[in-house]
Amino acid sequence: MASVRIVDTTLRDGNQSLWACRMSVNDMAPAAADLDAAGFDGIEFFVASAQIARMVRDLHEDPWDWLRIGTSLFEETPLRLHGSMHSAFAPTPRVVQDMFLERIADMGVRITRASDPWNDPEGLRRTMARMASKGIDTIANVIYSVSPRHTVEYYAERTRQIAALKPLRLCFKDVGGLLTPDAARAVIPVVLEQAGDIPVEFHMHCTNGLAQWVCLEAVELGVEIVHTSIPPLAEGSSLPDMFTLVRSLRARGHEVALDTERLRRTSEHFELVARTSGLPVGAPQVFDETLYSHQTPGGMISNLEFQLQKLRIHGRMPEVLDEIARVRADLGYPIMVTPLSQFVGSQAVLNLVSGDRYATVTDEIIGYALGRWGAEAPDCMDADVRARILDRARAKELEMKTSDEPDLDEVRSRYRAGMSDDELIARVFAGIGDEPLDLRAEDAVPRTYEEYAARRDPARALLERLAATPDVRRFSLVLPEASLRLEAER
Repeated sequence: MASVRIVDTTLRDGNQSLWACRMSVNDMAPAAADLDAAGFDGIEFFVASAQIARMVRDLHEDPWDWLRIGTSLFEETPLRLHGSMHSAFAPTPRVVQDMFLERIADMGVRITRASDPWNDPEGLRRTMARMASKGIDTIANVIYSVSPRHTVEYYAERTRQIAALKPLRLCFKDVGGLLTPDAARAVIPVVLEQAGDIPVEFHMHCTNGLAQWVCLEAVELGVEIVHTSIPPLAEGSSLPDMFTLVRSLRARGHEVALDTERLRRTSEHFELVARTSGLPVGAPQVFDETLYSHQTPGGMISNLEFQLQKLRIHGRMPEVLDEIARVRADLGYPIMVTPLSQFVGSQAVLNLVSGDRYATVTDEIIGYALGRWGAEAPDCMDADVRARILDRARAKELEMKTSDEPDLDEVRSRYRAGMSDDELIARVFAGIGDEPLDLRAEDAVPRTYEEYAARRDPARALLERLAATPDVRRFSLVLPEASLRLEAER
């Protein structure tokens, strides 16, 4: 039987998919020692396009606190950046992206897992060259989707083309949780064959309740590196529960060199974070056949529901999902990943609200029809829909507009003089001008579970203290002191 390696995605994909990047530095740091020592093949650590904005705008934290503290806490396990740096809605100046890449490489993060939303080999070639120039190796994603275009032959061709670029590894990525065991048995052997001697990882979300089963099938088919998350940041729209998958792999006779017992404390810690912060707990999903028509990622559905509430049409989600399926077909079946999935979803809502499909379109949809979000798009689209999108004054205006990249002096001129590079990067990624940032200072970040519990859950800290007190006389001294403290905090 195979020896299977595990990549942990808890701090990145679990945090992003289930908690919208709402974990603070204090929430993450206590888990670092056990995550680092458990035997993971790699740990996904940071996603610049989403995490910087969330930390600055909502958590009021300096993202560089986590980058500095976090990278110093991991000594044994390679940390990974996530993303191609351009996979966001609004373009971030290239010069600022380069500054960020240089800084994070200096901190020791030398691997990224990157995608092109069209599985375009040329797009990935440019990304790999850019990352290599900053000292960062790329794991290239091959993204799975279901449509008349996304056949087994399509995946054979795209995998062969991407493998020819010689990335560090390939990752067969099913962000929508769309693979069934039968589909996996058809496509995974083709991906492995075309990858040749390049190692292949497998990354699948649990959106449709099949990921645990399909991960087992992937290993049986020859995949030796699988991505998981630690509960409560597993299942739901996140990745498979590591404990369950490892137990199943071992039951089938596979070797997994991972200290799962040590990681139970990590799981308990994140359960405390969820409980005291009011964050959701991932749970297994039921199978839903309609997912295969709209293919909306789980994390995006929660955002759509929030938008529909603001528009006072929150009861129309089934109609929105049906319209998403129609818009996706009109646009030539783009893979439903950021930013294309959000473009499709926004246009579906506009179509539904206006009652006249494509009477109103976003600038992003116009750019899509012009080929600015993927060279394949214009040829894949329904010709009549594309003509309607481009038959308006705004389309003519955007077609004439060029996007000149600013240099560093031009970027700096938009902000006050003397700003540090770190602050400049944070402000640009977060989309914040010169207004005060109101960031909390991180004086003493808890490095252990006990420190964290003492701050967030005094009752639990008291029980742990009593459990460690073997002498009844000490028990009688400890209890009144702790009880008074608890009563004062109430």
